[in-house]
Amino acid sequence: MQSEYMHWAKFKPSVRYGLTGSEVQHFRLDSFPISVAELDLDGASHPRYPPLRERIASRYGVSVDQVVTADGTSMANFLAMAALIRPGDEVVIEQPAYELLTTAASFLGADIKRFERKASDAFRLDPAAVEAVLSPNTRLIVITNLHNPSSALAGEAELRAIGDLATRVGARVLVDEVYLDSAVPPRRSAVHLGPQFICTNSLTKVYGLSGLRCGWILTEPELAERMWRLNDLFGVNQAHPAERLACIAFDRLDQVIGGTPALLEKNRAMFNDFVASRADLDCAPAFQGIVAFPRWAGGDTQRLDDHLRRHHDASVVPGRWFEMPEHFRVGFYPDSAAFEEALARLGLGLDELR
Repeated sequence: MQSEYMHWAKFKPSVRYGLTGSEVQHFRLDSFPISVAELDLDGASHPRYPPLRERIASRYGVSVDQVVTADGTSMANFLAMAALIRPGDEVVIEQPAYELLTTAASFLGADIKRFERKASDAFRLDPAAVEAVLSPNTRLIVITNLHNPSSALAGEAELRAIGDLATRVGARVLVDEVYLDSAVPPRRSAVHLGPQFICTNSLTKVYGLSGLRCGWILTEPELAERMWRLNDLFGVNQAHPAERLACIAFDRLDQVIGGTPALLEKNRAMFNDFVASRADLDCAPAFQGIVAFPRWAGGDTQRLDDHLRRHHDASVVPGRWFEMPEHFRVGFYPDSAAFEEALARLGLGLDELR
């Protein structure tokens, strides 16, 4: 068992005008006036490091005993699933989905069922679609919010409805919220909607701090304790210098965020104008988030990515990685000048393949 998508994402050939990124521009931590002493380089591990958990708890309005830290959102998702399901348990996962979610559930021996988030409905989260595949054997429902790859936002009404469905069959709801902090306007975590919700997030996508591998799970205290014990098997403790740097970043999040919201707003508007100008693309307007998932009338978008790489030093994420080959994912992360040029090259490629 392995993640073919993650291998591709890490080792695909680089291009100058790539639209494949799924996070904002990396933030340079050396822009902070940090001294070596602040990193607490004593060589020791600090189990369940309270200062970091306190900062996460404060930002998301939960108690410290509801916070479990992990090495990024993907490890947080895996740890949560491992604590919630056993081999043979039924797990319901959205489609299209981020590949690591389905792969992790499969690795854990789950019996996976799918519910559709329809492109024709702008990938809206539809509780009726979830209900149609639930059974008394369902133990976990897995969704992303904002949706990856489309950035569709699920409101609290839809989430509550799914929480009620989960309660009815004795299941939980795992919500990957790694993009939620880029919602416009800001939204609170689904963990506040009831104990059936388990939410994951990190400092990666929205904050440009992927190198810290600072992820977390928000859940009820009893389940959090189970996850901590399970983490003793997987990772034992997090790297303490990274924990200290994450604390420093949390204390300066306004500086970390900086002009990112304005940049994303500008690039989303540019993308919306680009899509509106093309008869061969179909995509709901992008009002929030870091990525979009347009449909191309030309068919399999692996062909588009290959052509862009070969002729235009540009790239997109082929939709095959999200189970929809005729779509492709684009990221809004480059500075606006580079993003404008990347869109221009995408347009040339689309014209040449038309």
